[in-house]
Amino acid sequence: MQENFGNATQDEVLAFHKRVSHKIRILREERGVSQLDLALDIGIKSVAFYSNCENNRYGKHFNLEHCYKIAKSLNVDIKDFF
Repeated sequence: MQENFGNATQDEVLAFHKRVSHKIRILREERGVSQLDLALDIGIKSVAFYSNCENNRYGKHFNLEHCYKIAKSLNVDIKDFF
């Protein structure tokens, strides 16, 4: 039997990652920046990895460092992701 030691379910955490990724995608597209250009600007050399994070595929998601660098690159406040 698996015990729940956290205050959030896996579904809640996944929903949170999806909201953040969706907001990042909207802001990126509004600024006309490609996934490749943003990935390279924040130091990710694989557009496939960036795309997986933006689309929450294969359990990939943006971490805090990614979010900080994306906000800086898109010239937005990081709070806009939430």
